[in-house]
Amino acid sequence: MPKIKANGIELYYHLHGLEGGDTLVLSNGVLMSTAGWVYQVPILSQHFNLLLYDCRGMWGSEHPPGPYTMELHADDLAALLDALEIESAHIGGTSYGAELSMVFAHKYPERTRSLLLISAVSQIDPVLEGLVNLWLAAAEVGDPELFFKAVYPVTFSDRWCAENQPILDQALERYRSLDFNALIELFRCFLSFNFTEKLAEIGAPTLVIVGELDILKPRPYAEIIAQKIPNAEYAIIPGAAHAPFWEKVETFNSIVLGFLLKNAARGNNKELAV
Repeated sequence: MPKIKANGIELYYHLHGLEGGDTLVLSNGVLMSTAGWVYQVPILSQHFNLLLYDCRGMWGSEHPPGPYTMELHADDLAALLDALEIESAHIGGTSYGAELSMVFAHKYPERTRSLLLISAVSQIDPVLEGLVNLWLAAAEVGDPELFFKAVYPVTFSDRWCAENQPILDQALERYRSLDFNALIELFRCFLSFNFTEKLAEIGAPTLVIVGELDILKPRPYAEIIAQKIPNAEYAIIPGAAHAPFWEKVETFNSIVLGFLLKNAARGNNKELAV
């Protein structure tokens, strides 16, 4: 397992693809591992030096005691880039990883070439707070099956669940190996997240993506982000819920690749002009 010391902890990471090209970082959702990007790696690694990693408290990375904050996660990512000698990158992520990415882009604007936000929020309204508190309570019990039953119904669409029972069965098996103490810290970190007032200060070219059927973090959250980040692009993926990169792979990959290639070219042209 490739690991590297960054910001005082061991972070698990993978690099794929175009060595020497633009780097693209993808940060996981709170229950994802780097394997969750399986449908994106073959496409994106043809065009980018693709960096996938588990943030602190997740899967292969170190699980130090809390509390965790999004600012701490952003500092971890900056230290990981330093350790890998990467000066700047296209920064992206889904759900928890997207919220982390917003904080990174705000705190490290000079290191953010573009920003990709999938299934993200910038604030936590009462219904979302209630759902995450339910997950937190299930995590505190430490029962993987109970926890899984609380999570999957608001993560995927009805159709995807009906067609992908083997994948759901595999997810349940993965949940049996969760470090619930670390997961509790990740949930507490998320519940303290409040970033809407800082969105207007993000200067990086930004793409906001949301699934049409997302129950967990529905479209009004994405609309807030897209409206408040200057000149942000906004895409709704039909028929997808909270994980559009699994549910609508070709549509998702096409939208993301177009955005990234456009901004990679824009950045390279700017460098040549200088």
